[in-house]
Amino acid sequence: MEFNEKLQRLRAQRNLTQEQLAKQLYVSRAAISKWESGKGYPNIESLKCISKLFSVSIDELLSGDELISLAETENSSNMQKVYNMIGAVLDLMAIMFIILPLYGKTIENYIYSVNLLSFTETTSINLAIYWIIFIALISIGIAKLIFIRLDKELLCIYITKCSVALSIAAICFFSMAKEPYVTTFLFLIFTIKIFVLLKQCKTK
Repeated sequence: MEFNEKLQRLRAQRNLTQEQLAKQLYVSRAAISKWESGKGYPNIESLKCISKLFSVSIDELLSGDELISLAETENSSNMQKVYNMIGAVLDLMAIMFIILPLYGKTIENYIYSVNLLSFTETTSINLAIYWIIFIALISIGIAKLIFIRLDKELLCIYITKCSVALSIAAICFFSMAKEPYVTTFLFLIFTIKIFVLLKQCKTK
């Protein structure tokens, strides 16, 4: 008997609806429906809760093949979270472009390196775009951390695409604005992002 059939039988023996079982396991009714239809397995924590609730061992719930499949899925899911976390940190590193002295400022015929807070050697429009780009990247990083915490994998995918697109636009813009240090660091971060994305795709 497969896991989905065992779960249906155990739930029926307790006269529980999918909604009631979902509340006791602190998951959505859709998750219960997915497990009972054989379209997926619960994670390790949910499996432990099911085992405790129905007083059965995990070995009784899952066959050897199912345990292997679950372990592989769990490992892949954990790796995805790690890669998403790295991506979020890379976006949050945009704060460096605000506080580090990466911009040239002329003072009495000398050029000094200053941070963005002190930088005035460009037009107000350019300066506004600088701030918009960096604040947007930081916001993307924060949003991604929130989505990781909430297990919103699809939203993580969408926001990763936004991050890549914004990084490309930022590199092009700062290159045209003749900001060599910023452009170089942005390109290095972008290269790491692409490397992480490629590794992430291989784990799916």
